[in-house]
Amino acid sequence: MRKFMARRAAVRAASIAFASTVLVGPLLTTTPASAEPASPNQLSVDALPPELAVAIARDLKMTPAEYLDRAAQAQQLRDYAKEFRAERPDEFAGAWLGNDGKPVLAVTSLDAARIAAADGYQTRLAPISADNLEGSLDQLNAAVTSMPREISDAINSVAIDFLNSQLVLSVANTPAGHLLNLPTLIANIKVVLSPNSGGPVERRPMGGDTYISAPTSLDDKALQSVDVCSFGFNAVDGNGNALNISAGHCNPNIGKANEKADVYLPNVRNLTASPQVGTFVTSQLGGRSSLDYSVIKLNEDAVRGGMDQPSVRGANGTTLTVTGVADPITGAPVCKSGQSSTFTCGFVVADRVETQLYTSEGQSKTVRGFASSACTLGGDSGGAIVSGTLALGITSGSNAADAPNCNEANSALAQYGGTASLGIPVRAILADIDANSGGGLGSGIQVRTRPNAG
Repeated sequence: MRKFMARRAAVRAASIAFASTVLVGPLLTTTPASAEPASPNQLSVDALPPELAVAIARDLKMTPAEYLDRAAQAQQLRDYAKEFRAERPDEFAGAWLGNDGKPVLAVTSLDAARIAAADGYQTRLAPISADNLEGSLDQLNAAVTSMPREISDAINSVAIDFLNSQLVLSVANTPAGHLLNLPTLIANIKVVLSPNSGGPVERRPMGGDTYISAPTSLDDKALQSVDVCSFGFNAVDGNGNALNISAGHCNPNIGKANEKADVYLPNVRNLTASPQVGTFVTSQLGGRSSLDYSVIKLNEDAVRGGMDQPSVRGANGTTLTVTGVADPITGAPVCKSGQSSTFTCGFVVADRVETQLYTSEGQSKTVRGFASSACTLGGDSGGAIVSGTLALGITSGSNAADAPNCNEANSALAQYGGTASLGIPVRAILADIDANSGGGLGSGIQVRTRPNAG
């Protein structure tokens, strides 16, 4: 039997250095929110896998009920903020959940603050609107992409910190990083330095489980390594095609003339005998959408095996049923599944972050997503991220990709603000797939869910 080197496909996301402080700050107005949040499509507490409850208590210091309630609050705030921003774009400056779980709206005028306070939200005055901050982010990214690679390599990521009305630029703690000259026309930039029961155990493939892929057939005598990633959310398009959403960089043929590559469930005793379960049919890394995602078309064996179900795997084989779709908002609690670290939890620390990635050919790619404090290891790429029991995104990268386990990652990265992971919002992925489907594969794609299950 030939031996392969297992290559864990992973994109290193830069440390989000403000992760430990992003939710801290005085509030201008302290009017409490008036209404209890609705909890649409969430599972009940007793339907959560016990391993997820353990991860919630360990990583979030919350009870499962508090976790589900705060996840629901985050989506309620997201809906309100979206409507508020549409009506008052020049006065909206961001929204987040505070450490106490209470929703906060940042605004640029006292008039807007009075409106939000009357609706039951805490408010905070900010000097810059969200639109202007995002415009500054676009200017900065344009400047970064025009720099020589030996300079831009020192820039790990750029994130919007709505809490402090600034951009946070994570720069490698290297001589190049120290000497980096930033464009003076872009104000409000902070530069930081970063280091260089859920039912019975189910023996079937699902989101969060391991898959392997390779640029050629596993029988290829010249093949020396395989890529290891995690399945994300099971999905279905308008034509009934069974699909799975994972990370784009997990496709070993991305960027090639023929991007298709087969996907297998690993047979650890004999990799060449690993059963094929699908094929990469669409992959995106940066480019027009600045997203990192792939679409795997599942074959009949995968469907018969259970990958037409709205489930993701956690620890010890237990599963979580996905009951809806959510959007990232700063302060929202999240948990992720993945083949390396299983269930780990954290908070969204930035609902918009961008980082520059380089392909093996040296091409620069801008990837946009959200940052969370959940620990993510190499091989977790592509795995599902949920808020409550709602699909939030898939894992793209991490500052702990090379760590052997989360305990060591937490210890090693504590002085830099802790673990940080880059997630790609699932709503943005679905919209991009549908928009570029041409009415064919992927048209009308939806994450498989079971609303109000449990």
